[in-house]
Amino acid sequence: MQTGHKTIVKNEMELAFDAISVNESFARVAVAAFVAPLNPTMEEISDIKTAVSEAVTNAIIHGYDGEFLQENQTEGTDRVYLHCRIEEDVLQVEVRDTGKGIEDIEQAMEPLFTTKPEMDRSGMGFAFMEAFMDDLEVISEPGCGTVVLMKKKLGVTPWIGEEE
Repeated sequence: MQTGHKTIVKNEMELAFDAISVNESFARVAVAAFVAPLNPTMEEISDIKTAVSEAVTNAIIHGYDGEFLQENQTEGTDRVYLHCRIEEDVLQVEVRDTGKGIEDIEQAMEPLFTTKPEMDRSGMGFAFMEAFMDDLEVISEPGCGTVVLMKKKLGVTPWIGEEE
């Protein structure tokens, strides 16, 4: 029943999965399915899936490389954590790992910078996340892992609205 007040939509989900490359596509599809009730456009879905893919891939490739795992973790404990929240028409996505962390976040976020050139990494992961989402924050500490926080406003109303 509509009473003249804006309906507040809130929903939340959390997943944890092994830090292996086949789970990158699982994360993309899970977030797309989670946001589906908001009836996003195909472009919005594509943007979200690309940003999530980049964040999860970064966690797997950069957070959990072989050298770090051998020294600091036991087999099977390298996990990626995906937390999503919808509040009204804004999707919040958090991708977290407990891997080796980032020494210099500012440098890591520079387009074309990569610590894995031997793996043909383009260094565009954070640039893509910034381009396809409305807000991006990266929190990391060497030896403690990384948290990537992203927000995407869905629909036609502006990201920053005028006050009534």
